[in-house]
Amino acid sequence: MRLAIDNGRVIDPASGIDAVTTLYVGGDVIAGLGEAPTGFVPERRIDADGCIVMPGVVDLAARLREPGFEHKATIASETRAAASAGITTLVCPPDTEPPIDSPAEIELINRRAKKATGVFVYALGALTAGLKGQQLAEMAALKRAGVPGVSNALRPMGSPLLLRRAMEYAASHDLTIFLHPIDWSLASQGCAHEGQVASRLGLPGIPEAAETAALGVMLALTEQTRARVHFCRLSTARAVDMIARAQEDGLPVTADVAAHQLFLTEMDVADFNSLCHVIPPLRTQRDRDGLRRGLKSGVIGAVCSDHQPHEADAKLAPFPATQPGISALETLLPLTFRLVEEGVLSLVEAVARLTTGPAQILGISAGALATGRRADLCILDPRAVCEIKPETWLSQGRNTPFFGWSLNGVVTYTLVSGRIVHESTRT
Repeated sequence: MRLAIDNGRVIDPASGIDAVTTLYVGGDVIAGLGEAPTGFVPERRIDADGCIVMPGVVDLAARLREPGFEHKATIASETRAAASAGITTLVCPPDTEPPIDSPAEIELINRRAKKATGVFVYALGALTAGLKGQQLAEMAALKRAGVPGVSNALRPMGSPLLLRRAMEYAASHDLTIFLHPIDWSLASQGCAHEGQVASRLGLPGIPEAAETAALGVMLALTEQTRARVHFCRLSTARAVDMIARAQEDGLPVTADVAAHQLFLTEMDVADFNSLCHVIPPLRTQRDRDGLRRGLKSGVIGAVCSDHQPHEADAKLAPFPATQPGISALETLLPLTFRLVEEGVLSLVEAVARLTTGPAQILGISAGALATGRRADLCILDPRAVCEIKPETWLSQGRNTPFFGWSLNGVVTYTLVSGRIVHESTRT
């Protein structure tokens, strides 16, 4: 379809565009900006007056629960929720059942994703066979199957030596390693930040050192192997400082943060709210502010949802026995834009951390609106209020602590490869 999107504020950090203009879509690509291509006659015009036209959001971490955990969610249900939230590309971690450690699992996910909404789904390959942390996975086969990187998800590695060998193997195949900086021996059976709140509630704590100690080892191995490493879901201010120093020293490292870590703190678990049980845990306000500074400076290059949908029963046990994770696709964009309202980021910086930044981390052709690029984009009305409530929630998992929040910004249209996959019916 040929589309003309008129009067919108087009923001594309990748090309430095920030202007009220018309964007033209022809087939599956951006056909032009400002002036229509010769002979271009739109079949449909969309009036985006007062709206933001931006690249589709690229989400670095969204568990779709399929295969293996369809009682929690499916690829179809979660990509539909993603489309409603302006997400056009998302990354599925390898901790499915079975784990994504062979081309067969990747083929299955790709096939089911194509039958669903149309949102692009990239699967990370397993770093070790079965994610057991004992034997390296066949990364060469995973690379041929199209994975943008490899990870052991939230599973421990058997030893630093094995991690070193994994880094060397991944580097030899130009694969990015996605690592969670968690020392599982220090984290033990913890479920909350080790501090005053956890002590008062009698909850086993996860110390800051569980993140920083693991990060120190991983950075030392990165320097040794020169592997390209992305650090997932930072939660402490000290970790941000360590990443900043590593980047200054020229190490090939990047990092992301989950949107909820930029707003919630350990105080939000003070009433044993299991919806705030996450790994890594919610930490102090000082840590939250450090994460925000890292995002502003660019040390943290991307905000992700860390989407983990659960069935209702998963959050009904006593706090330590509940399953960690937040259903977060539908709050990623409005929460990040709340940072603009609070003066943490400029509007262009917020768009960059959701689009250009994660696309560059993945090394994929997404997150941009230049002529000739794939027409993945969303149109957002910043004047409309997004009421986070169960009645309009699309994800199969309803485990979010943000129900009841009012956030500015409603996605009115989402396009994937030039096709409208979401059109808002809200008034």
